[in-house]
Amino acid sequence: MPIRQTQTSFQSGGKSIRLDAYLPETADGAAVPAVIALHGAGGGVSGMDRYAAMLAAEGFAVYILHFFDRTGTESADKPTILRNFPVWMKTLWDATSFVEAQPEVDRERIALLGFSLGAYLSLANSAIDRRVKIVVEFFGGMPKEMNFFMRRLCPVLILHGEADPTVPVSEAYQLQKLLEKKKIPYEMKIYPGAGHGFEAEVWRDAGLRSLAFLQKYLAALEQ
Repeated sequence: MPIRQTQTSFQSGGKSIRLDAYLPETADGAAVPAVIALHGAGGGVSGMDRYAAMLAAEGFAVYILHFFDRTGTESADKPTILRNFPVWMKTLWDATSFVEAQPEVDRERIALLGFSLGAYLSLANSAIDRRVKIVVEFFGGMPKEMNFFMRRLCPVLILHGEADPTVPVSEAYQLQKLLEKKKIPYEMKIYPGAGHGFEAEVWRDAGLRSLAFLQKYLAALEQ
């Protein structure tokens, strides 16, 4: 499916927030499911374009969210993350409001896809925002603080390296335990020997799993 790439922006907390949009060109102009993608603490979105283009070609409207725009952050260490996490959550909430209003988007079919810090943000927001129908999370976890605020959960794809030195694989197993306790559908792949960030073969496998999960739990919601 042909796609077009553009950049748009919205307002959050009085700041202009960028979104890199990868949009499928549907023959009938029908609304399509949307995926909001979030980068990690390094702040870079390079490499995410390949995922975005692949998903857009399969019929998903993909928006890469530059949530660091809200705080003027370039990269984030642990104190920066702790200080700004609630503000970034609000930025993601506002991004979801913007995306669901786009004419090409089916507002009933919105997913979040996050890497590391972006995965933590995606999971945290999914626990309070019913507009989020599924989460694909790469080497992240559910913030423990959300135990006090959790209103709901949605299906999650968990992708994690067994030897991750930055976000220990125990985070994946904790999330698995939570989802099983709440009887929420999930899929999980722990990659033996993989660290934080994946090598080429693992990326390819994770990409295929992401697409299959989105098609199963998001595209299938079409009325």
